[in-house]
Amino acid sequence: MIWLAVLLFQAAAGTPQTEPAQATTFSGPPQAQRGYKLFFESTKGQPCGACHVLAGRGTPAGPDLKAVARLPARAFVMAIKSTRTQYVQKVEPKTGDPFPAMKVKEDDKVVELYDLSKTPPELRKMEKAEIGSMKDNDSWKHPPSSLEYTNEELADVIAFIKWVGYRHSAGVKASEL
Repeated sequence: MIWLAVLLFQAAAGTPQTEPAQATTFSGPPQAQRGYKLFFESTKGQPCGACHVLAGRGTPAGPDLKAVARLPARAFVMAIKSTRTQYVQKVEPKTGDPFPAMKVKEDDKVVELYDLSKTPPELRKMEKAEIGSMKDNDSWKHPPSSLEYTNEELADVIAFIKWVGYRHSAGVKASEL
């Protein structure tokens, strides 16, 4: 059942965007402000904003989280802690090392994807002829899955996403996670 919720979360989020955003200010309720700081400046590892755009800031490698802002807080926690995502593929170039990637778009000749082995993820355009294979990810893990966020920190991040998504101002209670 948990995996169903995670898959629904990921499907609703859609595909990555292609343009980075860099707004540097945010105003909202205090809990959402704390979440904003964690989203972009986490000291526990790679922050969410390294892969997601929200409030006009971040790298658009991951899905748009505004699209799922109305989901229950527990669904966010499951997605944040999930170790796999349906969007990540292992790209094996004909020359060079394989890398985890999220495909942005492709046409008859070129594939655009974010290289998740870089921090922040790097947008790469590869000729299809350069790619040996693209297959299901078997090693990349969602970065927050290994971090020890407290329920209070998770509640703050989720409150920020909900505020940006639809101006939810009631906040998120850590005790409900």
